[in-house]
Amino acid sequence: MTVSRVLRGRGDVSENTRDKVLAAAKQLGYVPNKIAGALASQRVNLVAVIIPSLSNMVFPEVMTGISAVLDETSLQPVVGVTNYLPEKEEKVLYEMLSWRPSGVIIAGVEHSDATRAMLKAAGIPIVEIMDVDGTPVDSMVGISHRRAGRMMAQAIAAEGYRRIGFMGTKMPMDHRARKRFEGFTEALAKEGIEVADQEFYDGGSALAKGREMTEAMLKRSPDLDFLYYSNDMIGAGGLLYLLEKGLNIPSEIGLAGFNGVELLQGLPRQLATMDACRSEIGRKAAQIIAQRCAEDGPDEPEAIELSPKISFGDTLKRG
Repeated sequence: MTVSRVLRGRGDVSENTRDKVLAAAKQLGYVPNKIAGALASQRVNLVAVIIPSLSNMVFPEVMTGISAVLDETSLQPVVGVTNYLPEKEEKVLYEMLSWRPSGVIIAGVEHSDATRAMLKAAGIPIVEIMDVDGTPVDSMVGISHRRAGRMMAQAIAAEGYRRIGFMGTKMPMDHRARKRFEGFTEALAKEGIEVADQEFYDGGSALAKGREMTEAMLKRSPDLDFLYYSNDMIGAGGLLYLLEKGLNIPSEIGLAGFNGVELLQGLPRQLATMDACRSEIGRKAAQIIAQRCAEDGPDEPEAIELSPKISFGDTLKRG
């Protein structure tokens, strides 16, 4: 009865006892069922989709893929946003699981111990998306970001660029950007090249931020001959700055981003980038959930790795 009162938010329990009950529940990954007794199945036709951001153009495209598949089923996606914060991810997942969804689609394979405990204890299909460099709780769909970083580094080195600067988000929070950077530097090292300058920033991916960082980096290191950005939006800002300064692209200086954002196709030059398979990741994740929720559907986890592709655009030399 005491445990029930704590989990129902009743106030007639001492703080010491409440803390002990909540600590035990967190360790076990236990989430109270807010709809217990309301439905015989103990499930609703919702799919919890937990993503880091809606301002980053990557994730709306993932959502488009998810919705395209679930629209053909009785399942409905409901979205939670974590802002790349592990503690926010725990809170969002806890609240969503309390409504007993039919499945969970969650970005990334790195989570807190409490989040992993909740996912493992949920008893429903779980699909971790965007990344395959790690061990999933259940199923996963994504690309290898380390491989993506290596591929871009190899393409840059093959064209003779040697003085390379890197700009991207602060990586303790953005695991996928960190893995790309690790793959990138690893592949450059095999070519005898080190990153000559680097800069990291907080906040959303913005054109203004890309311009600002590019200007600052070239003042520090004017001999750079290539700039690699962790996403297309800051890369586009850098491209616009370089064009204003009249630099010869890609002969004098090359540059590349990541994600293949379609919005940037109207730029004066097409930015070299890499397709991260966003919409396809969303579709395949939703297909796994839908199939496993279907009567007599498969119950085995799946691990699907998609292959990113480089687009050389107008900012990376070819041959």
